[in-house]
Amino acid sequence: MDISRLDLSEAAGAAALWEEAGLVRAWNDPQADIAAALACPTATILAARNAGRVVGTVMAGYDGHRGWLYYVVVAREQRGSGLGRALVEAAEQWLAAQGARVIRLMVRAENEAVTRFYEALGYEDGEMIVMGKRLG
Repeated sequence: MDISRLDLSEAAGAAALWEEAGLVRAWNDPQADIAAALACPTATILAARNAGRVVGTVMAGYDGHRGWLYYVVVAREQRGSGLGRALVEAAEQWLAAQGARVIRLMVRAENEAVTRFYEALGYEDGEMIVMGKRLG
């Protein structure tokens, strides 16, 4: 399966996948997130495709010190195939090439299955509180 940079023409397919997986919140515009990531020199979205259809994504961003992962999702029919692992590993390689020495990600506290997925990939609880503030 091909994993490479998402093309802007595939944005609708990626957004639909994010919505199906429950990653989109009312205050997030997935199309805007995709356009911004693809226009940013320190971010990318990697996509896995099957028969020309986007079946997995991972957004990676580098802030000059650490890398961040967002929108890691695999289509339901592809889950358990190792595709999620392949996407995360591809993003890790991209972030390492940017200079990242550590990678962070956020998992909703109630999402135990995803927490176990990341633990199996070597991620651990960073023992920190993530705080945020909405602008605008």
